[in-house]
This record gives sequence, C-alpha cells and structure tokens, in this order.
Amino acid sequence: MIVKSQLNNGIRVITENIPHAHSVSIGIWVTNGSRHDRRDLNGVAHFIEHLLFKGTEKRSALDIAREIDSVGGVLNAFTCREYLCFYAKVLSDALPKAVDLLADIFLNSSFEESEVEKERKVILQEIRMLKDSPDNYIHELFCQSFWKSHPLGMSIVGTEESVSGMSRDALLSTRHERFKAEDIIICAAGNLRHSELISLLGTHFNEVPTGTYSCPGNPPIYERQVRILEKDLEQVHLCLGTKALPQDSPLRYAGYILNAILGGSISSRLFQEVREKLGLAYSVYSYVLSHSDAGTMVVYAGTKPDKLSEVIEIVLKALHTLKTEPVSPSEMAFAKEHLKGNLLLSLENSDNRMTKLAKNEIYFRRQIPISEILDGLKHVSSDDVVGLGAQLFKGDYLTLELLGKIDSRSITPELLFI
Repeated sequence: MIVKSQLNNGIRVITENIPHAHSVSIGIWVTNGSRHDRRDLNGVAHFIEHLLFKGTEKRSALDIAREIDSVGGVLNAFTCREYLCFYAKVLSDALPKAVDLLADIFLNSSFEESEVEKERKVILQEIRMLKDSPDNYIHELFCQSFWKSHPLGMSIVGTEESVSGMSRDALLSTRHERFKAEDIIICAAGNLRHSELISLLGTHFNEVPTGTYSCPGNPPIYERQVRILEKDLEQVHLCLGTKALPQDSPLRYAGYILNAILGGSISSRLFQEVREKLGLAYSVYSYVLSHSDAGTMVVYAGTKPDKLSEVIEIVLKALHTLKTEPVSPSEMAFAKEHLKGNLLLSLENSDNRMTKLAKNEIYFRRQIPISEILDGLKHVSSDDVVGLGAQLFKGDYLTLELLGKIDSRSITPELLFI
C-alpha cells in the first residue's frame, strides 16, 4: 500500500509497505539538479552531493562509513539534471539508524575547508576520468551539442574551470538556497509503517525552512548540426539524436515502444543489423532522456573509422523506416512484452520501488499504478508508433556527435536526411 502525507513545513513523505521484504530503501530527493546551477557555478549541485558525506558536527566521514557498514547497509547519492537523491538501504529493523544518519548528513554537514579542497581534487579527477573514457564521454559531448546554450546542456559534474573556482561560501549558500521544504520529497519502500517513519522524520526535518527554489527558463531550440571532436582512438564513437518527449507526455507509451524496437534491446533492429548481421560494432543501442519539459532519443555506436559512413547510413535508414512503414503485429507484441517484463522485474527490489515513488511524484504529482502503465502499453498501435516517428524523426532536429579519427570532409549536416 502506498501512503502520502506532509510534514508541517511541506516536505512530502511517500511510502510503500512491502510486508514480505527484509529491507527498506529510503531516499531524500531534492527537486532541482544540474540544470538549476548558475552557469558560473556549473557542477555545484554535484559538488554539494559529494560534500554531504564528508562529516558533520557529530560524525566524521569515517564514522559515517562505519555506521552504515555496521548494519550491512548501503549509503549513496547521485545528481541528475532535475534532482538530487541521497539514499540508504538497510534491513528493516535498522531504519531508525538509517534515518538518523541520512538526516545528519543532509542537514548538518559541516563543509570543512579541508574537506572542500580534498573533494575538489576528487571531482577534478572525475572530470578527467570521463574524458579518458570515450564511450562515456561521447554522451556528455552530445548533450552539450544537442541542448547548446540551454541549461540542460550543462555538465552534471561541471567543468574544470567552474569546479576549481567554487568557494566554500558559494557551496554553503547554494545548499541553503536550494534545500527548501517544498522541494524535498522523502520516499521509502520496504517493510515499514508510514506512521513510524513520519515520527522518525519529524524529529529531524520539521525545522527545514519552507519555500521553494524557483529557476524559470525558456524551452530548448532544436536544429540540425554535426560536431566532430578529433582524437587519436581506435574507434569512432557516435551519438545521433533527435527531439523526444517530456516525461509526462500522453504519447510516452508509444515512445517506450518506439525506442525498444529501434535499439532498446539485443533483439532490436539496430543491434541485430549493425552488430549481429554486419559485425560493424560491438556496442550499439538507443535510449531516451526525458525531462520535465523536453527530451531526446539517442543512438550510440562505436565502430572502425572506415565503417563510420556505413553505420550512420544504417541508423538513418532505421529512423526513416520507423516513420514510414507499419510495424508488424509480432514486433509490436514482442516490444510490449519486453517492456512489461523489464518493468515487473525492476519492482523486485525496494531500491527501484523507492525510486518509482519519487519520480512519479516529481513528474506526475501522483502515483501511477502498474496496471495503468501496462494498459497504456497495451493500447499502443502500430499507427501510434509510426506517427510518433514521423513527429520526432525530422532532419531539422538531428544532432550528430563524433569522437575519434574522422575524415570531416565526408560528414556534413546535409548527410542527416531522413
């Protein structure tokens, strides 16, 4: 059973009781992320996420690590473009300890100057490590190109320049500015009682200041473009992407199926054609990034430089086919069953159930029943998929990002014709 209530200051608390579970996953979600960073403080949300684990008035960083290890639990965090999450997973009888620990790091982290400087070095290494991993770095480059000057294009981790310039005062003031009650959602899933969790949370979180962090912005502008970063690599890495749907679009179920057919699994059209049939790439897939007001669908592949044009041609042909030719009943049924299986299997653990509670609240302001999702998938037709493909797969929206040894004379925006 899912229950939602609010603390006195407006913090939302949502729980799902899973009586047969041995564990509880609990997360503190803040509904602003890297897209809400000031441009001169790009990466500040991610920097704050790191620092929250580096000590409080009553716990050192080692104390924090030992305390979660002492109960065999997990304590971690992540930063995305539209939210941050600080979470723990423990056995159900250790929930009070997890709440006390999470509350302490979230509310009382001291941001000691020495810890700020140590963590600055860690994050700078993280940025450099990303650049040394071309199959990961290409996705970062694509987002910068696709979203251009829009805040969605800013790096989640920041740049070497922005991270190097962040002062302790800027980090503290940003935390104070952005950790407001109306922007905080606390979600928990597992073997727990909602009333008991409310009692535990009230002890710590009732003093969080009310209010919200408002950061209005303009919608992104899409245009056809090619960007090439030459680097001495064995492979050329490519991301080819187009406009896609925001999180709450009524067409999202057709979007899920469209992506599954295109490159969302090892039986998808691109995987079977590019890897299994022609052997042109070890890794080839598609994915969707959806935000509150925009989205992108991206195809990734890594291939030999002399096979680049052939791979691009295959991807463009696959996009064209999906917007012009009906999808067979068997392929539609296969994609629906694939998505259904992925969804139901993901709900086998409390981590994913806790995340589902939070994302539903962030993007829909309600909990969407599994039956509603399955019904939404069931009623998608071939015409829905082809119609959405025609809406999204337009040359005017395409961005091609390339990383490696490339003959740039053969790769121009005019190539992106579908």
